[in-house]
Amino acid sequence: MMFLAPNLNGLPKQLLFLLTPYQNSSMPRTFMQKQVVRVQVLFLQPICAVWLCARSCPPHCFCTQEKNCSVLCDHLGLSQVPNGFPCKASFISLDKNNIKFLSEKAFGTLPSLQRLSLNHNNLSFITPGTFKGLPNLAELKMAHNKYIRYLHTRTFTALKKLTKLDLADCNLFNVPDRIFIDLPSLQELIFFQNNFRRIPGAIRGMRNLTHIYLERNKIEAVAYNSLQDLGNLTYLNLQANKISVIHDKSFQDCKRMEYLYLNDNLLSELPEASFKELRHLKMLNLGRNFIRNVSSAWFQDLVELEVLYLDQNSISYIEEGTFENLSSLVSLHLNGNNLKSFSYSIFKPIYFLGKLYLFRNPWDCNCKIEWLKEWMESYRLVRDIPCFSPKSVAGVDLSEVTFHKSPEGFCLDPAEHNTSVTPTVVVGIHSTMESKLNSFLSKLLLHRGRLPASRNVSSTFSNFTGIEGMDDGSSSGIEEHDKTHLTNCLLVFIMAQIVDVL
Repeated sequence: MMFLAPNLNGLPKQLLFLLTPYQNSSMPRTFMQKQVVRVQVLFLQPICAVWLCARSCPPHCFCTQEKNCSVLCDHLGLSQVPNGFPCKASFISLDKNNIKFLSEKAFGTLPSLQRLSLNHNNLSFITPGTFKGLPNLAELKMAHNKYIRYLHTRTFTALKKLTKLDLADCNLFNVPDRIFIDLPSLQELIFFQNNFRRIPGAIRGMRNLTHIYLERNKIEAVAYNSLQDLGNLTYLNLQANKISVIHDKSFQDCKRMEYLYLNDNLLSELPEASFKELRHLKMLNLGRNFIRNVSSAWFQDLVELEVLYLDQNSISYIEEGTFENLSSLVSLHLNGNNLKSFSYSIFKPIYFLGKLYLFRNPWDCNCKIEWLKEWMESYRLVRDIPCFSPKSVAGVDLSEVTFHKSPEGFCLDPAEHNTSVTPTVVVGIHSTMESKLNSFLSKLLLHRGRLPASRNVSSTFSNFTGIEGMDDGSSSGIEEHDKTHLTNCLLVFIMAQIVDVL
C-alpha cells in the first residue's frame, strides 16, 4: 500500500487507525483504493475541519474540537478584532471586550460563518461593508454597545441570509429608512432599550419579519402606517414606551399577529377599530396604562385571544358585550382598577374562562355582584375579592359575605340586613327583660304581704308560665280577683318592654 503513505503524514491518530488495516492487506489494489476513497469521504473532511479549526485559532482565543467550528474570544480585553479566524468557523464570540471600531471586511472572508456576537463592547462606528465577507451570516448580535448612535445605510450590505439582528441597549435615536434593503431574509429585529421616539420607518415592507422588539424606548405614537406591509409579523413588543396615541387601524396589516405588548404606556383611550382583523391574536397586554372605560368594539375580532391584560389601569366601566366574542379566552386580568361593580351579562359569554383576576378594586359588595360570589363558589376561578363597601363588610372577602333574602325572595344588601336583630342581641334583650320582670313581680307580691320571703316565684322567664301554677301544695293564699289583677299587670309590663325594644 505504498500509494497510501504520502496521504498519512500529519493526519490525526483517529484517521491513521482507520487506514492502518489496509496497509498490510493482501487485497487487490483497486478494492483498497475504493475503501480509501470511502474513508476520505466519510471521515477525512470533518476530522480535518475540526483539526484545522483548533490549529488555526487566533492567539488567546479558544476554538472548539466539535464538528461545528466555534471561536470564543470573549472576556479578553481586546481593543480590535483579531486576525486569522479559521476558514471553517461557524460561530465567533467577541463579547465583553473593548472593541471600538469595525473596519471594512473586519472579519475577512468566512463563508461558513453563521453566527457572530459582539455584545458588550464599546463600539462607536461601524464602517460600511464591515460584514461584506460573511455571505452566510444568519445571526448578528451587537447589543449593549452604548456608543452606537448612528448606522450608515450600507452597514449591513451583502448580508442577504441574515435572519436575526440584535441592536438592543445601544444609543440609537433613529436608523436610515433603507438600511434593511439588503436584508430580505430578516425575521427577528431586536431594538429594545434605545432612544427611538417613533417606530423606525425602515421596517415598513419587511414582509419576512416575524418578531420586533421595541420595548423600553421613547416611542410616542403608533401611526396608521408604522407597521405597513408586515404581513408575517407574529410578535410585537412596544411595552414601557411613552405611547399615548394609537391611530385607527394601525395594526390592520399585521393579520398574523399573535402576541402584542402595549403595557406600561400612557394610553387613556383607544380607537374602536384598534385591533380590527387581528383574528390570530393570542395575547394582548394593555396593563399599566390610564384606560378608564372599556369599549365593546375593541375586542370584537379577537376570536382566538387566550390572555387579556387590562390590569392596573383606571377602569371603572366595562361596556356590556365587551367580551362577547372572546370564546377562546382562558385568562383575564382586571386587578388594580377602579371597578366597584359590574353585571352578570358582561361575563356571561366567557363562562369557560380559566382564570379571572379581580383583586385590588374598590368592590361594593351589594346584591349587584351576588352572582359573582355564586360564580366563585361554583367554578372556583376567582379569589381574593376584598370588599371596600358597605362598611359592615369592608375588608371582608366577597366569598365570606352572606346575602340574605327578603320574605318576597329579593336579595338584601349586607348593610340593609345588618339593621335587623341578630341572635346575639336577642339573648341580651331576653336577659334584661327577664331581670326587670322578676323585680316587678317581687315588688308587687311583697307589697301585698302574700308571699313568704323564702319563696322563689320565678327563677327564669320560661318557668313563669301561669299564675295559677303557684296554687300547689305550698299555696300562696292569693285570692282570685288578685290573680286576675296581677295577670293584667304582667301583660301590660311585657307589652311595654317589647315596644321599648322595638
